[in-house]
Amino acid sequence: MTSISPLRQDEQKLDANRYATKKTIAQGLLDVALLTANASQLKYVLQVGKQHEFYTLMLSLIIVSIVLQVSAALLSIIMGILKMHEDPKQKLVADILNHVALGFVTGTLFCDVIKMSFGLDPAVAVNITNKFPKT
Repeated sequence: MTSISPLRQDEQKLDANRYATKKTIAQGLLDVALLTANASQLKYVLQVGKQHEFYTLMLSLIIVSIVLQVSAALLSIIMGILKMHEDPKQKLVADILNHVALGFVTGTLFCDVIKMSFGLDPAVAVNITNKFPKT
């Protein structure tokens, strides 16, 4: 019979750096997934064209969402550079940029919720393209 050995003292502690690194990587992958989904939705809306009943709204929401995502990513890079320095003024600027980036992410969330309310259902796209054949 195999006994389960208790954890060593050093294995019981939570490594904050390792956790933060994993969290940052997971968040980055989710950001990439959202950007890819927006690009796919943009392609879909452009393929369906003006036959989509909310074409202009969907196109503008997708574009705004992509612009906000890219802007938030650029702000995050700038914040990372500024926080490496010891200057309190640069850290203050980085904190302000952090709030702006949070606003951009919130705007992206808002755009995506509104966008999903108007639907990008592929079954609807088939019905739309069958009703309005390309000429």
